[in-house]
Amino acid sequence: MKFKSTTLLLGILLTGLCSCVNDLDRKPFIEETSASVYENPDSYIQILAKVYAGLSMSGQQGPAGKPDISGIDEGFSTYIRQYWKAQELPTDEAVIGWNDQTIKDYHNLSWTSTDVFVTAMYNRIYYQITLCNEFIRETSPEKLVSRGINNPEIPRYRAEARFLRALSYWHAVDMFGDVPFVTEDDAPGSFLPNQIRRADLFDYVEAELLAIEPEMAAPRSNPYGRADQAAVWTLLGKLYLNAEVYTGQPKYTEALTYAAKVITSGYSLDPDYEAVFLADNHTSPEIIFPVTFDGTHSKTFGGMTFLVHAAVGGSMKPADYGVNGGWAGIRTTKALVELFPQTGDARAMFHTDGQSLEIGDIASFNDGYAITKFKNITRSGVSGSDKTGDFVDNDFPMFRLADVYLMYAEAVLRGGSGGNMATALEYINAVRQRAYGNSAGNVTAIDLDFVLAERARELYWEGHRRTDLVRFGKLTSQEYLWPWKGGVSAGRGVADRFTIFPIPNADLVANPNLVKNHPDY
Repeated sequence: MKFKSTTLLLGILLTGLCSCVNDLDRKPFIEETSASVYENPDSYIQILAKVYAGLSMSGQQGPAGKPDISGIDEGFSTYIRQYWKAQELPTDEAVIGWNDQTIKDYHNLSWTSTDVFVTAMYNRIYYQITLCNEFIRETSPEKLVSRGINNPEIPRYRAEARFLRALSYWHAVDMFGDVPFVTEDDAPGSFLPNQIRRADLFDYVEAELLAIEPEMAAPRSNPYGRADQAAVWTLLGKLYLNAEVYTGQPKYTEALTYAAKVITSGYSLDPDYEAVFLADNHTSPEIIFPVTFDGTHSKTFGGMTFLVHAAVGGSMKPADYGVNGGWAGIRTTKALVELFPQTGDARAMFHTDGQSLEIGDIASFNDGYAITKFKNITRSGVSGSDKTGDFVDNDFPMFRLADVYLMYAEAVLRGGSGGNMATALEYINAVRQRAYGNSAGNVTAIDLDFVLAERARELYWEGHRRTDLVRFGKLTSQEYLWPWKGGVSAGRGVADRFTIFPIPNADLVANPNLVKNHPDY
């Protein structure tokens, strides 16, 4: 059963927690005060659901009408929709044909500190941190005692909120570097936050995850949709795998340690790769931490509704994808297509009928192969629960086991201690045997270039690619090009500042404690 991230009409008192409200454009709706909500022991699980819903929903009622943040169309504004765009559109894995505001600056790697989509991602991260801080503050042991509440589940709820905050702060570390910093110990609305260095925020996220590890549910024992210890270990593994980028200090042994913990925690590869992305992917044994969606109970124009609808266009039949129409927006580049062999690998989910491999015009949906990875259809071929076909049931697989297998292999190749190449090859070949249906795709040797390519083949369109290309030194360099990288058809190298996004100019103006996170922005 899914833990549904439904949007609750609970007005959590959130004003001014992370920066100036005006500059971050956060607009929480207040229908009850926090004092009255937190007096009721039964409210805590509902408020936790709202905190989880910060990753999936756009506002207080869905799909539109009471947005969490302003300054952007509510349908654009959801966390996962913004996260996907920031992680995929600047890379070789995706282009978007629309002309909404500054959206094409992502693929062109030409954004500025006034970019509306960069600002929306930043705002969404800090709105989520605000939600988490409030719940963490209100569930302190002292406050629970003062209210006479002794529900033994609430400390675990609090640990999960700390995990969600650590996740968003990791996104801030990864995307923005030196950023504003605030926790539950900072009084709401009383100050302008100071800026924390990227390496120091890395240390904070690491410490938080290590602190909550024993308080989290054991792997696979929490309701689906809620984080467990394996989610904590996966996030630690990702933090350590990228530590050299964030801090200048490699931590590949630590990445290997936590990848190994996840691999032995009871999750398993789904025997059917396609099923990991279908409308009933909540039944997959592979997904470690999803962001859940429900076409009936959590309606949004972002998240998976965006990923399914926007990928359908041209000669594609919307009914084959469980939706009532295609938005004809997102496709891929030939750089991704050419990473696959011509036959054999079932992960090559491309619609080619009427589509050209070459992209002459990004605005034309028919330029570039379409992706058929996400379908609002179950394993048994039934469309999702929303019979109108407007909204989808697919969950976003933020963390899954195949990714961790590939993390293990990369950490071994990068010199991490405690693992071995034979085991790394075993994990790589397990992923590839699922893709090929047999041992035809097995390999006997790997290097880092192979791992980067395999990560694209296995994980494309799942929100990993920008981070991967930065870690491998290829996002901005002339060494690796793809169509329209840097805004030219053949691709070109760009300035290294584009390995991070700028702190929005509006926040710099509003908060004198902040400085640019990169001098060239």
